[in-house]
Amino acid sequence: MADSSSSSLPDSTESSVQDYVRPALRLLQWEEPKKSAVAFFLTLTVLVSMATLSVISVVSYLLLTCLCCTITFRVYKAVVQALQKSDEGHPFRSLLERDLELTQDSVRQFSDQTRIYLNRILVQTRRLLLVQDLVDSLKFAGAMWILTFIGAVFNGLTLLILADVAAFTGPLLYQRNKTQVDEFVERAQNKLQLLLLRLQDRLPGAVKKLKPE
Repeated sequence: MADSSSSSLPDSTESSVQDYVRPALRLLQWEEPKKSAVAFFLTLTVLVSMATLSVISVVSYLLLTCLCCTITFRVYKAVVQALQKSDEGHPFRSLLERDLELTQDSVRQFSDQTRIYLNRILVQTRRLLLVQDLVDSLKFAGAMWILTFIGAVFNGLTLLILADVAAFTGPLLYQRNKTQVDEFVERAQNKLQLLLLRLQDRLPGAVKKLKPE
């Protein structure tokens, strides 16, 4: 009985992760252009605002903007209902009646997902830092070396802004130039693999056998 419940945990975790990933992918791939445009505008606006203002100011302005919109809409609907002598009720009734409380199952599921991803990160970090696979550790070292130059030029918020723009524009550009991009990526991967193989061949024999059996 315990085995069946423990074996079903990864399946439920993966399905729950997919429930969050699929809507995000639909936004990034512009399957619904209006929603993608709104999401892109909002995320870019928040990131640019955080780059120029403090976090407290950005949060305050966002909440004030939201309150201005909701209060204006609430007063507008009240005036319309008074003029039309209708009894439609509160315009946000459906949202107010929606259950937003966190259940024990949802909290437990989130903690299980977090634990699984943290364990994966810890295992991969140990494997790379302790050179379980020499080629993978060399790739990781090269990536970290490149990040040192990127970090010297850009700060964290600038990188987040660039990542946001790339996340929303990248899929569109890839769909329009899929063949050329695939060919370029394949050539780059082949050259990188050849470079790593040549580097590994020049290492002493004892070092090349660091990969465990």
